[in-house]
Amino acid sequence: MATCNHDSKIDLAITDRTRSRAPSPSGLSGWLTLLFAGAAGVAVANVYFAQPLLVTIGREFALDSATVGIVVAITQLGYGLGLFLVVPLGDLMDRRRLVVTQLLLLAGALAVVGTAGTALVLLAGIAAVGLLAVVTQSIVAYAAALAGPANRGRTVGLVTSGVVIGILSARTVSGTLADFAGWRSVYLVSAALTVTIAGLLYRVLPHHPPASNRLRYVRLLRSTVSLFTEEPLFRARALLALLIFAAFSVLWSGVALPLSAPPLSLSHSAIGAFGLAGVAGALAAAPAGRLNDRGLSGWTTGAALVLLVLSWLPIGLTRQSLWALAIGAVLLDLAVQAVHVTNQSVIYELRPDAGSRLIGGYMVFYSIGSGVGGIASTTVYARAGWGGVCALGAGISALAFLLWAVTRPRVGLGGRTDRRSAC
Repeated sequence: MATCNHDSKIDLAITDRTRSRAPSPSGLSGWLTLLFAGAAGVAVANVYFAQPLLVTIGREFALDSATVGIVVAITQLGYGLGLFLVVPLGDLMDRRRLVVTQLLLLAGALAVVGTAGTALVLLAGIAAVGLLAVVTQSIVAYAAALAGPANRGRTVGLVTSGVVIGILSARTVSGTLADFAGWRSVYLVSAALTVTIAGLLYRVLPHHPPASNRLRYVRLLRSTVSLFTEEPLFRARALLALLIFAAFSVLWSGVALPLSAPPLSLSHSAIGAFGLAGVAGALAAAPAGRLNDRGLSGWTTGAALVLLVLSWLPIGLTRQSLWALAIGAVLLDLAVQAVHVTNQSVIYELRPDAGSRLIGGYMVFYSIGSGVGGIASTTVYARAGWGGVCALGAGISALAFLLWAVTRPRVGLGGRTDRRSAC
């Protein structure tokens, strides 16, 4: 049996003492839940705007098809850093102030990308967009904190529906705007919209005092690492997130390459429109949350992972049929979002007082998976074509199912939250 680090015990003990002083969640009204969902969706869309624009951006900044994936990867790297360094602040400071401040800084980063004159400035701006777009997860943790325990899964599911719609409609919006006004307009319009949303949220969001106001920032970050090392269920769900979002990014980072190349040669708008097929994934979010509230997270996870593996069969027929791609995209996004919502709902129940740290730590693995998947997709496409990309995605999906099957009996990966730790 592993021995816990002494400092980690102290940090988590402080967290436990603050639990009794944390405000009791009063629940969320329907309109406020929808507002959370909308704000989260708009914020996260900024991370995905570049995907249907990769070819155009690559041409302007002299990035070839094997290296243009760095635009996606560096966004996800920034996102990963923000998840670890910024999202945990929700357990330390007023969440309304944190959300509004992040949105205003995000608008500034978007303006930098939209006016970038060199590849270096572009990549710096893209990294800052990723770092600050983690406001999405601050919003998810905020909503989970305000929701009552009996409705937490449903609330997380509804907010995640907004996130899914934001992620997938981002491709259509960016493709359409790029066709009409150039790729830079995508980021400049988003900057203006983000400022508007920040003002709205400042007026309507409730104040929410931190649950862990006795923790200092460095110890807060240290306790995030402690949560990962001491909670086997948290570790298993985080690794599962890495794999499913690697598969997700393999598809959406690479699909613009065969669609824009002969003989298909689709426009930005047409490529972005395939993101709408994946919006169906939002339909899986709320039901998956309700199933978790009923104690069926294991069934949901297993069924969704099987669906994820099978989705690559129609995706592999992209060059023969665009309908096959649309069907495969729907299946893949349904599967990924069902697992994602279940993961977040389950891990939040481990320690609600450390909700921001749990969500942030979990999403670090999401970001790593997305970044690795983005680089791997464009690299494999340059060497093995679309068939190689589909084989890669199917292999990662099968590995995710294997992880679930192997770890489920040991750490409760298939059922409701298992509170056992490594100590």
